[in-house]
Amino acid sequence: MTENRTQNLIVLDMAGTTVSDGGLVERAFERAAERLGVEPGTADHAAKLRYVRDTMGESKITVFRHLFGTEELARRANCAFEEAYAELVDGGLIAPVPGARAAVEKLRADGRTVVLTTGFARVTQDAILDALGWQDLADLTLCPADAGGRGRPFPDMVLTAFLRTGAVSDVRDTVVAGDTAYDMLSGRRAGAGIVAGVLTGAHDAAVLTANGATHVLESVAELPHLLRESA
Repeated sequence: MTENRTQNLIVLDMAGTTVSDGGLVERAFERAAERLGVEPGTADHAAKLRYVRDTMGESKITVFRHLFGTEELARRANCAFEEAYAELVDGGLIAPVPGARAAVEKLRADGRTVVLTTGFARVTQDAILDALGWQDLADLTLCPADAGGRGRPFPDMVLTAFLRTGAVSDVRDTVVAGDTAYDMLSGRRAGAGIVAGVLTGAHDAAVLTANGATHVLESVAELPHLLRESA
């Protein structure tokens, strides 16, 4: 007999999924790298930027640990990145993905609990939420520090959403949506019943599917319809 899933916990990524940042991650990285002596135009700079692109969705401090080798340098790089990103956010260079706010409102109106997650530090997440006027949009917001420090591709933020909200009794009733391979991996590793890739961010349909997407949507705006159809 087929079980009817409630799908009442929705865990959404921010940058690239619900938030359009116009490549601010790369711009902030370039500013941070320059502050640490990585010269633009060098092979080292190109290799580091390529790694940043390849690991979109991962906790930024984890990325910098890989790139700079020591904890001290990683933390310096992360602080410089967060400062640079905040400056760009303050400059009005982010916007909601079209239909994202309405999608979250529809999901909540349907009785679902919505959690916004990010690989950024809390200070940057809050700056984005403030800039968009989204402080009260979701039921809960999470960053890696809220889940013990591990970001994607680990399942920790999805499982923290499950535990903190108590919105569903079975992790299979969780829905995860994001724009990166790491979003897909974290959703699958957490045991989410639906792991939806969206095409408004870093990775294409082939990459999302190869990393575990159960569905691929043009954007998060399509998610309420998908869930109503699958109910």
